[in-house]
Amino acid sequence: MSSSTTSAPPPGIQEPPSAPPPRRRTRSPSPTGWRRALRKDWQLYSLAVLPLLFFLVFRYLPMLGNVIAFRRFEPGGSVFGEYWVGLRYVEMFLSDPTFWQVFRNTLWIGGLTLVFCFPIPIVLALLLNEVRRRSLKRFVQSVSYLPHFLSIVIVAGITMQMLATDGPVNHVLGWFGHDPVRFIQEPDWFRTIYVGSEIWQTAGWGTILYLAALTTIDEDLYEAARIDGANRWRQIWHVTLPGIRPTMITLLILNIGTFLAVGFEKVLLLYNPLTYPTADVISTYLYRTGVESNSFSYAAAIGLFEAVIGLVLITSANQLSRRTVGTGLW
Repeated sequence: MSSSTTSAPPPGIQEPPSAPPPRRRTRSPSPTGWRRALRKDWQLYSLAVLPLLFFLVFRYLPMLGNVIAFRRFEPGGSVFGEYWVGLRYVEMFLSDPTFWQVFRNTLWIGGLTLVFCFPIPIVLALLLNEVRRRSLKRFVQSVSYLPHFLSIVIVAGITMQMLATDGPVNHVLGWFGHDPVRFIQEPDWFRTIYVGSEIWQTAGWGTILYLAALTTIDEDLYEAARIDGANRWRQIWHVTLPGIRPTMITLLILNIGTFLAVGFEKVLLLYNPLTYPTADVISTYLYRTGVESNSFSYAAAIGLFEAVIGLVLITSANQLSRRTVGTGLW
């Protein structure tokens, strides 16, 4: 009678170990993958050489000069200053009442510019998108884009000539029996003049990005909205604005990042000592203290403070955007 059970090995004899399962070979990435990509698409990569050199030479290398905010710099001496002074210049501008007045002016002008100059290109793009006559649309686009291509010197000159005491605006006011107004010399009028000229110069150009974003919206969404009974306003609110929201968020974050970098050239051309109380901003204050007064270390400390605030603003705005609307700059 045969037994179906296997007999145990005799004492003193061990079973041979079972063979391990075969190991799966993982293909290691080729160390020359980037070289192959560079060799294959070298024409495309070569286009990035000049922009990278530009940012390296004019953006990153000058950052080394921020060290003079903590060192005593004298014209004609070492580029990186003569000796360390620590936070002396930081304490100087933090305790300077003139700096805080300039800082408040920068916040006011930057805030007004953001509030008025950011939404107007969106509204203009939505209005142009509703125009069906191509000739009228092209005419409005050309007229609104034109100020962007004018030099800031020309824009400032036109603004000052229009608002001069004997200029066209005061002539119109005289027809209604109003006395001439000194717009350029009055501190209370400077912020209105600056924001108005900024809207006139940048509104048309800012619509280009939004008009390009409008072309990416699927027409089927509008058709579905019309079938559901949505009128033009409902279509704009539920289809158009959500379609261009990523572009809006990106530009808003960039504008917040440059919140304190109010236009130096235009302010410098439009303001005068009479309007310093409301017109003097950080950039013009840096110009006067750094270039005209030769206080380069003091100006570098203020510029570094402005850059740190800008970095905090753009980072905070990006995080807030990602948490609220789910999209951000990075």
